[in-house]
Amino acid sequence: MKDRKSLREIRVALDRSEQKRLSPLACLSSDAVRIKEEPAVNGGHRQNFSIDADRILHSLAYSRYIDKTQVFYLIKNDHITHRVLHVQLVSKIGRTIGRLLRLNEDLIEAIALGHDIGHTPFGHDGEKFLSQLCQQHQIGPFLHNIQGVRFLQEIERKGRGWNLTLQVLDGIFCHDGEIHSQALEPKREKNFEMLNREMAQKSADTLRDMWPMTLEGCVVRMADSISYVGRDIEDAIRLGLIHRNDLPRSCKEVLGDSNGTIVYRLVEDLVASSLDKPYLRFSEVVGEALRQLKAFNQENIYRNPKVKDQTEKVRLMFELLFERYLSDLEKENESSDIYHEFLAGMSPNYKAKTPPAGIVRDFIAGMTDEYFLEQCRKNLIPQVRTKRFFEHRDQA
Repeated sequence: MKDRKSLREIRVALDRSEQKRLSPLACLSSDAVRIKEEPAVNGGHRQNFSIDADRILHSLAYSRYIDKTQVFYLIKNDHITHRVLHVQLVSKIGRTIGRLLRLNEDLIEAIALGHDIGHTPFGHDGEKFLSQLCQQHQIGPFLHNIQGVRFLQEIERKGRGWNLTLQVLDGIFCHDGEIHSQALEPKREKNFEMLNREMAQKSADTLRDMWPMTLEGCVVRMADSISYVGRDIEDAIRLGLIHRNDLPRSCKEVLGDSNGTIVYRLVEDLVASSLDKPYLRFSEVVGEALRQLKAFNQENIYRNPKVKDQTEKVRLMFELLFERYLSDLEKENESSDIYHEFLAGMSPNYKAKTPPAGIVRDFIAGMTDEYFLEQCRKNLIPQVRTKRFFEHRDQA
């Protein structure tokens, strides 16, 4: 009992030390807000955002990062970036920026580790295909940032969720690194009601830009862009899609032509331009170079016909698998994998408030690339049966 008290005292001391060592603009661990109070957490030895990082690390959704596409799918190459590496890079870059700006590194880590939890198999193409199917079945568009919040708060632990803090969930929701941002300023006055309202607004208008409530959330959003823009170039060069000389000269002059120099110069500029400011920003020159480099990647990598040669096959598999699971639910086919690998043990609350198409969305969204392909082989491709099968059936 005395040892537990000593550990709690350490936690209290750590909370107090944040007030002294962190920037006045940082979000303190003691400011964390959960939708459900947890006495054991409040009286334990760990700080709030550190707890959230641990919960995300131990989630089933996090373990599935290991086989989820970042950009290049159906390519066998051990050195191409997968989602799990991207997430680790965002966390590392984000914590580096946070340390230099004296922000809360635990909060940055938690947001970074969870920011892509909602991604489908096959990356942004998979997200697009699943979104089209969701809209056809009148359940609204699919957005991986909203799905990430849903996974962690409503689906994980068989519908009980992880009860993460508002600040972490908001950072996951607002992490959209695909939208170019010259500057970001936190929208500090948020609560759970406002977060839910913003998610509804984003679902109604998918192009609407939502800004995080903390500087730490802004850091993760910037780190997301910093981590992928150069790394995708290295992967594309490795696959022979582009050559280093293809990079725009104006970008190379400002940022360099390798992932290492691109990351270093972006981080250096962001920190130097944001010191002691209530916002994050790139300088005009560096921000413009980053915008141009993103546009180059979009045109020469993400839309490259060599990358898209199997896209229509993947689209068809999404359509067929979605309809198969939806049919299984409507017919109450309890031998289907959607029952015994997803719905088994799921809370009655989840089942009651989620329509059949929503259940299918959640099951497919959580799949790894390989599991998705395995389900397609199992459910969509006829199986060759042996003579022995028929002999056994005749005997029966």
